[in-house]
Amino acid sequence: MQYAKILGTGSHLPANRVSNDDLAKKVDTSDEWITTRTGIKFRHIAADDEKTSDLGAAAARRALAAANLSADEIDLVIVATATPDMQFPSTATIIQQKLGITNGSPAFDVQAVCAGFMYALTTANAYIKSGMAKKALVIGAETFSRIVDWNDRATCVLFGDGAGAVVLGASDEPGIIHSKLQADGNYLDLLKVPGQIAGGKICGSPYVKMDGPGVFKFAVKMLAKVADDVIREAGFTTDKIDWLVPHQANKRIIDSTAKHLHLPSEKVILTVQDHGNTSAASIPLALDAGIQSGQIRRDQHLLLEGIGGGFAWGAVLVKY
Repeated sequence: MQYAKILGTGSHLPANRVSNDDLAKKVDTSDEWITTRTGIKFRHIAADDEKTSDLGAAAARRALAAANLSADEIDLVIVATATPDMQFPSTATIIQQKLGITNGSPAFDVQAVCAGFMYALTTANAYIKSGMAKKALVIGAETFSRIVDWNDRATCVLFGDGAGAVVLGASDEPGIIHSKLQADGNYLDLLKVPGQIAGGKICGSPYVKMDGPGVFKFAVKMLAKVADDVIREAGFTTDKIDWLVPHQANKRIIDSTAKHLHLPSEKVILTVQDHGNTSAASIPLALDAGIQSGQIRRDQHLLLEGIGGGFAWGAVLVKY
């Protein structure tokens, strides 16, 4: 049996770092208000000439270097994003071009918002397990600041821009052990960007609309359940999990999931304070941070999990 194993990771954040105090100069908020409710201290905002593909390509180059691979060795590119460069072509093909991948390998986007990286990683795993790919580049990249109403303090304090990338390779050794994806469109009104392009105009709001309490309640419940399901279905127990690598949206949601799994805070990779909610980029950003810091080491077992608008959610059990 072929497994998909993580060969390298990389990440990238825009240079413009915005603190809670910076935001407090523009909207009615404060560092104490934001930190208490979310755990966020900073977020990074892309420059006007920085595109989602630029962030993704930068993270991908670092992941390729970590894997000691050239770009043309990649035979599959999947990009998770809710903020593509353009309507089409896909951001994945744009990144493919920027990396100089000319081998004709497939490249496409996955849209599951904050759960997007889980969906992209699981899809790449299926390609590798089936023999349809040998080395896959999986990227989560977002310029979420462009779909945030900066006059709405309920949402503008939460989001930031960034990208994270993972290179997967076929291996005889276990890598991705088990994954589970789920979705329920009945909750779409809790978190959405309702605007649509029609007749050359945006019809409806182009900004994030969120029912904060509703999202919190649903996320806490479903993340705990999908984490339990993946561990149980893999024949694992929680005590075998070395690290929880969660979607970095809100520290209270992360703490709740860890408590449910009986995992101490010392086993949770937490980066939300440094970059806020970067949607599909947050899990690979946290994963790379854990690896770069030396916390995550080879042969350790990681549980990745996230939830996003739709709702869509999922979890992946990995032997790193």
